Amino acid sequence: MKEILLRRRDALRKALAGDLSLLKELEQTSGDVVDFALDSVQDELSSQLAEVESRELASIDTALERIKEGKYGECEGCTTSIPIARLQALPYATLCIKCQRELEELGPDGVSWAQTDDTQAVN
Repeated sequence: MKEILLRRRDALRKALAGDLSLLKELEQTSGDVVDFALDSVQDELSSQLAEVESRELASIDTALERIKEGKYGECEGCTTSIPIARLQALPYATLCIKCQRELEELGPDGVSWAQTDDTQAVN
């Protein structure tokens, strides 16, 4: 898993470097209104893609740190082992499926595993 994470991290770093250079190239070109509109759309798409890739890169760095700490594969919510199939599909997962669903449904302030028993959220 560590090798997979390292390869993906390197690929993302290269992609982000390429995205930034493309944005700089687009800024230097000029043209008519249609060209400007198309460039704006391309800039927005490139920016959103770079943001997604940056978040994935941060998740990979977190997973690599968890490997160093010996906590890789342990759910941050309930401390059970994250199934290997989930880690193979998403090597930087930090939550088991149950805790991930709770986070998505309740939000970071309402997840049951982050609260004490007497203050658990009820849906």
